Amino acid sequence: QFWRDTEDADVGRLLRIFTDLPEQEIAELERLEGAERNQAKKILATEATALCHGKSAALAAAETSRRTFEEGVIAEGLPTFEIDLSKFTNGIPLATLSSTAGFTSSSSEARRHMEGGGFRLNNVVVQDPKTVVGPDDVKDGVIKLSIGRKKHLLVKPV
Repeated sequence: QFWRDTEDADVGRLLRIFTDLPEQEIAELERLEGAERNQAKKILATEATALCHGKSAALAAAETSRRTFEEGVIAEGLPTFEIDLSKFTNGIPLATLSSTAGFTSSSSEARRHMEGGGFRLNNVVVQDPKTVVGPDDVKDGVIKLSIGRKKHLLVKPV
């Protein structure tokens, strides 16, 4: 997702630095405008990731990104934190869960994100810092925590 959040003006330069694409193809991608520019960013992300991690890892990352950000589903491949299922029996404060999982540095940080409207639980904005997470919040075996558009974590009760 890092590459897909690149500023539009930087896409061509980054394609030249972090990919092996031919200059002609990069020039064509630079001419894309508006929503079409996202296609250039997807290519940048896939090609740069392939150089570092291999083509199969790049394709897996692209699919995870597509499912998470285009379909809004809870995608496999996101960072995952396993926690004892018994912690959810009586519920656990969301701020505590966030800090326990290392998603935020503290419960206070989690509460600040909630109060600011930037914290989501299973893709739903949470603004009440007293929110408690329980068994009903587990969807497809996980709970998805998000801050903003870029930071995500799956919490898996085991």
